[in-house]
Amino acid sequence: MSTIKTICVYCGSGPGTNPSFVESAVTLGKIMAEQGIGLVYGGGSIGLMGAVAQSVLDNGGRVTGIIPEFLTKRENALTAAQELIVTHDMHERKRLMFERSDAFVALPGGIGTLEELVEQLTWQQLGRHSKPILMANIDNFWEPLLELLKHMRSTAFIRPTLPLDVLTADRAEDILPRLRTAAALASDEAKKLAPDVATRL
Repeated sequence: MSTIKTICVYCGSGPGTNPSFVESAVTLGKIMAEQGIGLVYGGGSIGLMGAVAQSVLDNGGRVTGIIPEFLTKRENALTAAQELIVTHDMHERKRLMFERSDAFVALPGGIGTLEELVEQLTWQQLGRHSKPILMANIDNFWEPLLELLKHMRSTAFIRPTLPLDVLTADRAEDILPRLRTAAALASDEAKKLAPDVATRL
């Protein structure tokens, strides 16, 4: 997979205390729309979720919101999205978000954002997917988690045989270039591992 057509963005249903968080969400949404990359996200219209989705829409981009039924009122489902999928539960929501996306970005957020991010890292580590994962480390928001991951590696709980490939970006403007570079590298590695069909004919 060398071409990224859709990005799943995990982020908070609140705005956070730092204005840079909302500014980064808006900037990311604008860049995605301008470059023709669709947004897949949690379907709400509040907090950072609403900021990134509305920014994509405001700049002519495509939004797919995926939200469980019990959260449609609590997170004020974004009915303006071109596609709004209401699921039965969180498990179906996360499965569809994974299936619809070529890459994953974690903006600042809370427990739900952390859980979704860690799940993708786990699946990647276990070889269930090779889609790029990036932590948008806006104003060092994810620094404590990055330090914890280093601690896990130094204490041999993240073993060399189970690599953890997580990208980081300090600015919204750097997110897409890093995802594209990672996707291109993954595609090149896949080609190297694939058998040469011509030699088998």
